[in-house]
Amino acid sequence: MENTEKSVCTHKPCPVETTLAIIGGKWKGIILYRLLKGKKRFNELQRLMVTVTHRTLTLQLRELEQDGIVKRTVYAEVPPRVEYELTELGHSMHPIIQALYNWGNDYQQRKE
Repeated sequence: MENTEKSVCTHKPCPVETTLAIIGGKWKGIILYRLLKGKKRFNELQRLMVTVTHRTLTLQLRELEQDGIVKRTVYAEVPPRVEYELTELGHSMHPIIQALYNWGNDYQQRKE
């Protein structure tokens, strides 16, 4: 990592700012964590994240899809089936999400 004094960005977003813009928000990190374990249907994600509203989950998934992190697949079935999974770019975030998990786990243990 570069010296922070030398790496201050003046004309473009800082890489940390870019990353946080993509995974920021209350639910995006949790969505990514859940999708690291494989494809999930919308209702399955919502059950895993009990307090997220339908609207919020929809918006967060759309944003992740627009950023190329999540892929949405709609199957021509009755009733319709929609699955979400990480793209290759999304899978490249695995070390970031794992580091967040590890840090949060350590922090929780210190607070106990």
